[in-house]
Amino acid sequence: MDSQYLDALVVGAGFGGIYQIKKLLEQGLNVRGIDMADDVGGTWYWNRYPGAMSDTMSFLYRYSWDHEDLVSYPWSHHYLQGPEILEYLKHIVKKHDLRKHFQFETELLAAQWKDEEQRWVVTLSTQEVLKVKYLITSLGLLSKTNFPDFPGLDKFQGELYHTARWPQNADLKGKRVGVIGNGSTGVQLITALAKAEEVQQLLSFQRNPQYSVPAGNGPVSTEHRNHLNETYGQVWDQAKNSLFAYGFDEELNRPVASVSPEERDRIFEEAWQQGNGFRFMFWTFSDITVNEEANIAASDFIKNKIRKQVKDPEKARKLCPTEWYARRPLCDSGYYEQFNRENVDIVDIKTNPITELTTNGIKTADGELHKLDVIICATGFDAVDGNYTRIAIQGRNGETLKDHWSKTGPTSYLGISVPNFPNLFMVSGPNGPFSNLPPAIECHVEIITDLIAHAEKSDLPKAINGINGYANGHSNGNGVTKATNGIVEALPEAEQEWTALCDEMSSKSLFRRIDSWIFGKNVPGKKATTMFFFGGLGPYRKIVQERLGDDLKGFKRI
Repeated sequence: MDSQYLDALVVGAGFGGIYQIKKLLEQGLNVRGIDMADDVGGTWYWNRYPGAMSDTMSFLYRYSWDHEDLVSYPWSHHYLQGPEILEYLKHIVKKHDLRKHFQFETELLAAQWKDEEQRWVVTLSTQEVLKVKYLITSLGLLSKTNFPDFPGLDKFQGELYHTARWPQNADLKGKRVGVIGNGSTGVQLITALAKAEEVQQLLSFQRNPQYSVPAGNGPVSTEHRNHLNETYGQVWDQAKNSLFAYGFDEELNRPVASVSPEERDRIFEEAWQQGNGFRFMFWTFSDITVNEEANIAASDFIKNKIRKQVKDPEKARKLCPTEWYARRPLCDSGYYEQFNRENVDIVDIKTNPITELTTNGIKTADGELHKLDVIICATGFDAVDGNYTRIAIQGRNGETLKDHWSKTGPTSYLGISVPNFPNLFMVSGPNGPFSNLPPAIECHVEIITDLIAHAEKSDLPKAINGINGYANGHSNGNGVTKATNGIVEALPEAEQEWTALCDEMSSKSLFRRIDSWIFGKNVPGKKATTMFFFGGLGPYRKIVQERLGDDLKGFKRI
């Protein structure tokens, strides 16, 4: 099959891919988006399990750039359910006529940079070969599933699901269901399945009990929505310049020890009643994630709430965390109360590990066989770099991203660019900001768009799409090609400096003491490393603006 020439290929059709396509089209580039799914949605296309919900409030879990849509698009509750998010993204694609620029059921198999052509040669699952100047990957932080490798996995004769590949025809009525994993997904799923009152039995196979606070979900009043519509400009300005973009001002100056125990508990209670995990961790006090005593105070408050909500003392004991309160903060819609149901229980697989799956259930180390009809793996993702290392993305000198990251773990400059991978841009790549995702994604897309605009300044008119296009640069309209110098690439020393900065910013955080996906510790054999910029979205945006304004500091242009 003959090669096709494009200015840009965008991989992924979630929040990042949709916005990136729109921005590049506005530049007049010839661009195509691909996704292995059969429709837009990204993470929300795949995660259709019962109870799937954003942990960001509805008014900020969306794009900020379409004001008319912000004030007119309806939502009924303070948090969006998975299907609502999927419908919102479909709506945006339809409104802005973007669907025709996407090619679905298409997977990126390999990409190789060719210096002599100054293009990426991309192989797709459709057998197409593309030659593209800019390769933009928007693969999602949490998209490559982490499937547990238990002995006997293939022996189980019941239904075996992963939450990120939820079957549309799943029927759990009257069945004995086991859920492996109790992170954010597991908490949402267990809550929804228990509330539905359809399963015969529900067992949570739990390795690490979670700290979770109420989400504070409920109907949005007309008055609240009207006020929001009148102040949306200020709302987004505050969010984008805050640390986490969750719609509140983080507490930066009040340590736990600065107030009396009574005042401390009053503040914690106020946050508990308002709801949201990020609010409880970062709005209350300034040192919960860095000071041991402060962290203990917060965790004790939550554990006391668990003991009050769960009537069975043994269940409450199993549900009370024993680690630091130092994972991505969770919120829920009545998680702990579900364990007051007689048919809902916990199996502690930290002290009593799973030894194998049998034909009819899960066997644990104590020899007990837990008979099940359905096993659901809510075991998370190979986060941040998982989707990159499975694809043969090959830069200069034959080095792949997997090679580049083999010794240090995933690294980049600004979470966007990697040395020796020219014109490869990552939306939400390693060491991007740790925050609410849609605003962080918007920020990355806009940075990438600006970098490409810089690269295009010296170029001739854009590439002609089609077979047997121009192999090196843009056509001048007369069938003559000219080599372009529009290449943007991170400098090795810039990547090293940014990696060191990210590592330093997380060095005092109690988050580093926990085996979580945030540091790559949830996947056996994966190198643990810093994978986020912990300085906050607002400071990240300021740093990037300064560096781009300083003649693209940290990038070399060829």
